[in-house]
Amino acid sequence: MGSYIPNTRAQQEAMLAALGVDRVEDLFAAVPREMLVDRLDLPEGLSELEVRRQVTAMAAKNKIYDTVLRGAGAYRHFIPSVVKSVVSREELVTAYTPYQAEISQGILQSIFEYQTMICALTGMEVSNASVYDGSTAAAEALAMCRERKRNTAYVSACADPQTIAVMRTYCFGSGMELEVIPERDGRTDLEALKTALGADAACVYIQQPNYYGNLEDARAIGEAVHAAGAKYIMGCNPIALAIMETPAACGADVAVGEAQPLGLDLAFGGPYLGYMAATKAMFRRLPGRIVGQTRDADGNVGYVLTLTAREQHIRREKASSNICSNQALCAFAAGVYLSAMGAEGLRQAAKLSMSKAHYLACELEKIGMPRIHAGEYFHEFVCKCEKPEAVLKALDENGILGGLPVEGGLLWCVTELVSRDELDRAVSIIKEVC
Repeated sequence: MGSYIPNTRAQQEAMLAALGVDRVEDLFAAVPREMLVDRLDLPEGLSELEVRRQVTAMAAKNKIYDTVLRGAGAYRHFIPSVVKSVVSREELVTAYTPYQAEISQGILQSIFEYQTMICALTGMEVSNASVYDGSTAAAEALAMCRERKRNTAYVSACADPQTIAVMRTYCFGSGMELEVIPERDGRTDLEALKTALGADAACVYIQQPNYYGNLEDARAIGEAVHAAGAKYIMGCNPIALAIMETPAACGADVAVGEAQPLGLDLAFGGPYLGYMAATKAMFRRLPGRIVGQTRDADGNVGYVLTLTAREQHIRREKASSNICSNQALCAFAAGVYLSAMGAEGLRQAAKLSMSKAHYLACELEKIGMPRIHAGEYFHEFVCKCEKPEAVLKALDENGILGGLPVEGGLLWCVTELVSRDELDRAVSIIKEVC
């Protein structure tokens, strides 16, 4: 904290006197002597200048790319400066949900506003106060849909492999079955899904856009899922939601996703933010925190935690959820980002990302690297590449993070931060290699 001031010796003595002890050591009188450590084996302290030099030297080992053409679940978008300015205020730097509503109206309102904006993005009726990341949110959604006679969850093979891995872990712990629906030409095989769904089907999860950047036939999948009596879960990129059909419009019962694109840096992998939203019929199964708006005895608008208590989620093997905390600080950042961008700004970011990705795909096709999947896509796509290692190495040497190697080729991503000149430069480098 910038305003942190250590207490003085006189203040320490006053606190000890108030506690009725003479020394700090007296506070640990109940601890067996053999468990106490006289001195930690730590080096001598350094000055602020020395610490800054050492930390700067360590940070210099990180490689920061000027141009990023890779996504696969984490994306570099423009973040208005107001986001970091607001969330860096010391009275707001917390990742925890406050229970004392009477002294926590500011952070509670920020969570309420975040939930409201997530509902507007997804078209759903209720949202929670966020979970750890998109994969955790997806796994938690499976548990929401479980019923006594419906214990099997289905996930599209076109979902993020890391999300599928987290789902497997959750299902293993809860005893829930997980089956993967095969893909066809980079999309969920609808006929295979219809064949697989049985009387024990609890839910189906698809990603939109999917891991390969392709747009699924979400409405048709939703109809097939509901025809089998199962619940429909959609994992959506929140930036794409600015221009594509909402999960609610596609018939989803639960909408989840990774909210990192909403004002959070890539940050070498975290912390990130998982959003969850659901229909009114499912809202009592929603894990984590939900902040509601109410009025106090004087009629003033106030904000409180509502519907669920923390104790409902820490009941060991009887718990319906593994979530006992939340990502309030990250959710706050997402809320500030959405407020700063507004509906039109978010649409512009989505349109620019999509149009630039299509431009790159066309340019790569001209030099013999066509897309391997047909159909519509958002801002990611997979193209054929005969020399992926050489291509990525050449790009890396020029300060460009290239596509992610996947089966069949390279998975590319373009956001609004990448200029046309940068794309042309990348294509020129690739052309020389290939």
